[in-house]
Amino acid sequence: MSIESDVIVDRRRLRRKLTFWRVASVLIAIAAVVAVGAYATPWGRALTGASAIQRVNIEGLIRNDQNRVEALERLGKSNAPAVIVHINSPGGTTAGSEQLYDALMRLKAKKPMVVVVDGLCASGGYIAALASDHIIAQQTALVGSIGVLFQYPNFTDLLKTVGVKVEEVKSSPLKAAPNGFEPTSPEARAALDALVKDSYAWFRGLVQTRRGMDNGQLEKVADGRVFTGRQAVDLKLIDQLGDEKAAIAWLVAEKKITPDLPVRDFKLSPRFGDMTFLRTAASVTFDALGLSSIARQVEQTGIVRAADRLGLDGMLALWQPAPSN
Repeated sequence: MSIESDVIVDRRRLRRKLTFWRVASVLIAIAAVVAVGAYATPWGRALTGASAIQRVNIEGLIRNDQNRVEALERLGKSNAPAVIVHINSPGGTTAGSEQLYDALMRLKAKKPMVVVVDGLCASGGYIAALASDHIIAQQTALVGSIGVLFQYPNFTDLLKTVGVKVEEVKSSPLKAAPNGFEPTSPEARAALDALVKDSYAWFRGLVQTRRGMDNGQLEKVADGRVFTGRQAVDLKLIDQLGDEKAAIAWLVAEKKITPDLPVRDFKLSPRFGDMTFLRTAASVTFDALGLSSIARQVEQTGIVRAADRLGLDGMLALWQPAPSN
């Protein structure tokens, strides 16, 4: 073998060794960053067993979220002495709200739990709140909106104006009805009405059972309106006026929770990209190892988008005020 060939072989061996140690260094650095971040973040402290009341925040539109369900299951298995669930939501899909309600019911079976309404707890948000045996709201908070909605656009007149007709072949008249491209048939409207009424009956039954209402009391609150916290107390939609301090006092008095425990946020979606400290440290680590392209990707994927386009499919348990002119 020539001297030149020996040099090429040695370079290849050196390159393989360098690649191995570079990858090993990256893995070790990431493991160290994750370990430090797990201790430094509220989510990490919750998982490592720090004794504190855990605060769960439910905000915005509610839809199916398996990550949230799994996070609540982890919380149920932790040594947290109690949970305060803050809700500020206009609702969302009926299926997503039911999923969240079921997850909170399982959590309540393992931990003392109280719900605090921060500003709005309507429709699907109120379904979630029903999982708690004690609901607290501020005096001017909005609570209720017990009802179900199936809403869809109809473009029939617009299509006529622009001269467009949608053709379709389907197995039966009610398949994919309504589709928004033709007037809704009486049969399709009747089918949708049956869906809405069935889900509404389920919602009403849940309110009546969980809040201990008779038929007369239920009729007063189940017409789709929202009520202030002050009104909601008298109507049995909530139990008490107040804020998180009132929730802590209730836990101490009724569930024998130790006074003066700290309250810490529990992250429902603890993703790597959501932890600013971990993202920055990982980016610096990659950059120091000469992997600048990966560092840039870490930084870019960690950016929070200004607008989250949330698709809501199916029937809605959602409240929204009429738009002002």
